[in-house]
Amino acid sequence: MNDVVVVGAGPVGLLLAAELRLVGVDVTVIERAAARSPHSKALTLHPRSLEVLAMRGLAEPFVRAGVPVPTGHYGGLPVRLDFSVLDTRFPYTLVLPQLRTERLLEERLRALGGEIRRRHRALEVRQDADGAEVDVAGPDGTYTLRTAWVVGCDGAGSAVRTSAGIDFPGTRATTTGILGDVVLDAPPSVPSVDNEYGGFLIVPLADGHHRVAGSTRESRTIPADRPLTFEELRGHVRQVAGTDFGMRAPRWLSRFGNAARQAARYRDGRVLLAGDAAHMHMPMGGQGLNVGLQDAFNLGWKLAAVCQGRAPDGLLDTYHAERHPVGAALLENTQAQTVLGATYTPDARALRSVFGRLLAAHPAVNRQFAGELSALDVAYPADGADGAADRLTGTRPADRLTGTRAPDLGLDGAPEPSLYPLLADGRFVLLRLGPDGDTGREPADALATAAAIAGGPDRIRAVTARPTTTHDGWAGPRTVLVRPDGHVAWDTALSTK
Repeated sequence: MNDVVVVGAGPVGLLLAAELRLVGVDVTVIERAAARSPHSKALTLHPRSLEVLAMRGLAEPFVRAGVPVPTGHYGGLPVRLDFSVLDTRFPYTLVLPQLRTERLLEERLRALGGEIRRRHRALEVRQDADGAEVDVAGPDGTYTLRTAWVVGCDGAGSAVRTSAGIDFPGTRATTTGILGDVVLDAPPSVPSVDNEYGGFLIVPLADGHHRVAGSTRESRTIPADRPLTFEELRGHVRQVAGTDFGMRAPRWLSRFGNAARQAARYRDGRVLLAGDAAHMHMPMGGQGLNVGLQDAFNLGWKLAAVCQGRAPDGLLDTYHAERHPVGAALLENTQAQTVLGATYTPDARALRSVFGRLLAAHPAVNRQFAGELSALDVAYPADGADGAADRLTGTRPADRLTGTRAPDLGLDGAPEPSLYPLLADGRFVLLRLGPDGDTGREPADALATAAAIAGGPDRIRAVTARPTTTHDGWAGPRTVLVRPDGHVAWDTALSTK
């Protein structure tokens, strides 16, 4: 019997499977497509996604293959969000087509011994008290996989979600956008053009093409399932910009809608959902792939701990508790961006103008939206982030670091120069921090508490070090237990007396 069957070999399924294989969990990935799509729906990796990769020593090839841009957009406004002020080693959006992201993640999974079965389609999922079954249609006929857990990473039309009977409430599409990957002989000097007729974002790709995406008052009412022609794209761009920028050689044309839906629950017994199977929305701000990767990173260590008997399966309930609110916030901000970026009435134009002035005049507001879009501001409530600690120790940590994202803290005296490389093997890291290596008076039961949370002392890497970088909330001697996904599981400020 498989430990886990992951349905879907997109970025989310690949990262989740790699996380499971990293700690020795048996996992099978099934994918209905015969080959990876040559068309990249997503184009960017945000700062938090790059941090996720850095925690496993994977960021360098992604950064090397992409183009860093120190800003992001909110609703296509000409006033950009400033990522350069964010507290991260990756203060930028990385322009990297999804095709390349998937190739690098698949290389990672295969290096860890993961199996991908292409041209294998999930038909139905059933579950009982002891496990689950997945009926699969493959090139040689249908068969059934018996497994302990099933994770649906199979997109907005998820067969896993539908088969499990998980509701997917939300709103239907009311606005349609268009996009084309084309060659521009005379590209604009600014990344966006907009007026009362419509608006378009124009993003250079690494291979000489540009992505042109947006809508006009006319195009936004055309159903998303109607094929987009090259002449239609050129006409809409000319209507807004007065030129088509020398557009030629289209290699992909598509429409997309603003339907916004979220799974009612991310866990149903032995079935879990991640990525677009759990949340769908207008692709505003390039967040979908990124939030999906972060879903997988949150779920991976928890599912591995349950599979290996190091934690009760109730730990998986914290996956829903932590990630469902993140998905809800994602839908909210993409819906708000749709009003700003894809509505062309005089009222909407006035709103764009006011909102643009707000972002330009108030750095704190700009920083807040940059933090939300980049996912660096995601923090889990103590009872959700440390539910395992509550059950295993009978206490609820009250320190404000619990549940927050741990920065890549610079460390003197540690085996690595900073925190994230210490997380590379997927274990918890117990940091004893203090000036000149003096961590103060650590509670006598600190290691026992950490071991109870982590599922055993072998799941902890203990490090004593002096911080060499400054971050809000991290001053003073303290002991901090960092989860494999880089959030704080438990910490305590220490007395130096």
